Amino acid sequence: QVHLVESGGGLVQAGDSLRLSCAASGLTFSFYHMGWFRQAPGKEREFVAAINWNAGNTEYTDSVKGRFTISRDNAKNTVYLQMNSLKAEDTAVYYCAATMGRITSRHPTTYDYWGQGTQVTVSS
Repeated sequence: QVHLVESGGGLVQAGDSLRLSCAASGLTFSFYHMGWFRQAPGKEREFVAAINWNAGNTEYTDSVKGRFTISRDNAKNTVYLQMNSLKAEDTAVYYCAATMGRITSRHPTTYDYWGQGTQVTVSS
């Protein structure tokens, strides 16, 4: 059974940093591309960032470029999202997800497995 478990969320002030982690089990992690999505109250789940299986390619939504960095450690079956210069509009539940599809496809339906999410709240 596949499990993706996010951690690292919390309440921070605008301008602060957080690093989210997502630990995977039950799948051959290095076979999967990994993504981060977020969902704010009353809004649809949106793509944030993705990284391919060997970290050779990454994708970011425009609103986080230059502030967020996605990375992975295949030896630890873990994907990370380093979030710097956080803004109030980054407030959301953040989800990690795994796919064997294209990381350039940013739609949630591309992804096969999902974590339960971790709350990130940024106060202004």
